[in-house]
Amino acid sequence: MRFSKYHALGNDYLVLDPADAHDAPSVEAIRLFCHRNFGLGSDGILYGPLVGEKGAFGLRIFNPDGSEAEKSGNGLRIFARYLFDSGKVGTDAFAVDTLGGRVECRVHEGGGMVTVEMGRVVFDAETIPVSGFEGEVVDRELELAGETLRFCAATIGNPHCVFPVDKATAAEVKRIGPVAEIHPAFPNRTNVQLLEVVDRRRIRIEIWERGAGYTLASGSSGSATGAVAKRLGLVDDDIAVEMPGGEIHLRIDDDFNVRMTGPVTRVG
Repeated sequence: MRFSKYHALGNDYLVLDPADAHDAPSVEAIRLFCHRNFGLGSDGILYGPLVGEKGAFGLRIFNPDGSEAEKSGNGLRIFARYLFDSGKVGTDAFAVDTLGGRVECRVHEGGGMVTVEMGRVVFDAETIPVSGFEGEVVDRELELAGETLRFCAATIGNPHCVFPVDKATAAEVKRIGPVAEIHPAFPNRTNVQLLEVVDRRRIRIEIWERGAGYTLASGSSGSATGAVAKRLGLVDDDIAVEMPGGEIHLRIDDDFNVRMTGPVTRVG
């Protein structure tokens, strides 16, 4: 079986092309492939290109625990770079269909940077979904592990739970992330982020990724958290999102549509 490996700010994925891999891997195979000691090692698997609608490329995204993700910003940038490297696209914009909706991608000259129109961030409880809440889940209270925390929830095709903090640390997101991910308020589980606002043009985040655990970077987490920061009135339209693996840049319009730009590196 042939595969390619890329990383986006340290968040790495294996790309399995159906032309080489044929059927999508089983849950057991995904867990083995992604295992850092007994497999190839990866934060997830990108299975595509599949045939999308109206000429789009189809993509399935799998977490290392074998569950399927609706959308991944880093995964989409990596997939776009793979299509570029394999000669399937150039530097013109193209569409990719995911479980979380259609996005538009564009690979910049040379392939090192990719822009993805991530779609609109929504804060509505029913859409995300978040049980026990109504309307926008913005600056609400959540009972978590014996304490009450202020949080915001959002979806950009996949669910996110954002905790604004004075200082975002890996230790803290590793403490509350596993508990928040499986909290009863989130029937589909959730990605978890700590949001630290540096200034109106920069935020810093730490990430606990649903189905993957602590991760160095996440495009969808960065996009959703950036939109939360704007919804709270803490940042401007153009911002940098700093993560342990590096940073991405966002443009967020007044309807909370997010354009994300960030790097991709081919591993082999």
